[in-house]
Amino acid sequence: MLSRVAENLFWIARYIERAESASRLLDVNYYATLEGGNLVQEQWSPLLTITGSQEEFRQHHTKADSKSVPFWLAFDLYNPSSIRSTLTQARENARSLRDRISSEMWECINKAYHELCFDTDAIMANDALHEYCNRVRDTSHLFFGIALSTLLRDEGWQFLRLGQLIERADNLLRILQVRYQKTGTSVVAEALENHRWMALLKTVSAYEAYRKRYHTRLEPQNIAEFLLLDSTFPRSVIYAVEGVRDSLKKLPNAQKIQRETNWLLARIEHAEVADLTTKDALEKMLADVNSLGGMVQSTYFHLNV
Repeated sequence: MLSRVAENLFWIARYIERAESASRLLDVNYYATLEGGNLVQEQWSPLLTITGSQEEFRQHHTKADSKSVPFWLAFDLYNPSSIRSTLTQARENARSLRDRISSEMWECINKAYHELCFDTDAIMANDALHEYCNRVRDTSHLFFGIALSTLLRDEGWQFLRLGQLIERADNLLRILQVRYQKTGTSVVAEALENHRWMALLKTVSAYEAYRKRYHTRLEPQNIAEFLLLDSTFPRSVIYAVEGVRDSLKKLPNAQKIQRETNWLLARIEHAEVADLTTKDALEKMLADVNSLGGMVQSTYFHLNV
């Protein structure tokens, strides 16, 4: 397979998964702000920390509030990770691969581009952010569902899968980094604790699955165990890393990346949950996941540079 084709498939998956993650962040935070009233009015700024875009945001906006942050994460073309930017990039990559992806995959992403990347001012003006985020989420589900049903399980499929899983693990670890920072012990913080843990689970579409696994109140340690170590939940970190390992087994010249993946997997599997939620541990896992992505790029995509 040409390195250009493999790279485009890898990044199509990353872009679409990133768009879905941003849509979930926005939608859950929007409703958390409404439900929490004045108590959570300052909860837009953490979304910039999660997405790692604080510096770029400050270059274009003066205040992180309920208008500037949603616009930045959803529509701002100055933000390369906004929903609009990532869907545009995914479509460009898919357009160059019309002969390597199914026609249904192309139709899905092309339709999403035309429906979700234009007339964005009206969405904010009409307070239609919830509907918009749902459509982005549904586009991601439809695209990956079509890919699951129509693509050959060849090398192209493995690169698409690698992109999706690496991006998913990256997004989840960024969210956990922010949510597991030590919060204050004020009465307000304690009153909001359950509200925030529920929002965390909903942000990664894990609330219902978590409730089926645990029948007690929302406990931070149980939530961490579920999101990091439950290999039956398709959005957990360990599920993503195991999926990366399995895809690498089907690709040539992957021995070095496989060793790093197995090493990361072993460290996650044999650690205590409390040790995995420290600031240093989460930073290390995030760096390791990003390193895997970098190794995939240097091994397969930069051959013609």
